[in-house]
Amino acid sequence: MVLILKRGRHDVRNCSCKLTAQRAETDPKVVTEIHMHFTVCGKGIPAAAVERAIAMSHDKYCSASIMLAKTATITHDFEIVETAG
Repeated sequence: MVLILKRGRHDVRNCSCKLTAQRAETDPKVVTEIHMHFTVCGKGIPAAAVERAIAMSHDKYCSASIMLAKTATITHDFEIVETAG
């Protein structure tokens, strides 16, 4: 995701992702839901660019997301933290 933003010439200084997940109650207790919360820090990064980068990562480039999406519902949200300088 960061690479996509940087290729778009956005000034990304930091990015983190917090994952939360739900598992089935019965064995084999597979993961059924995954939520990703991204925090993107930088200067002047448009929300539309972050949304697009997340979508591209999830739908096209991240093999883990593509594989897990076959059995789990994956959702996301994000926040942009404006940094000085």
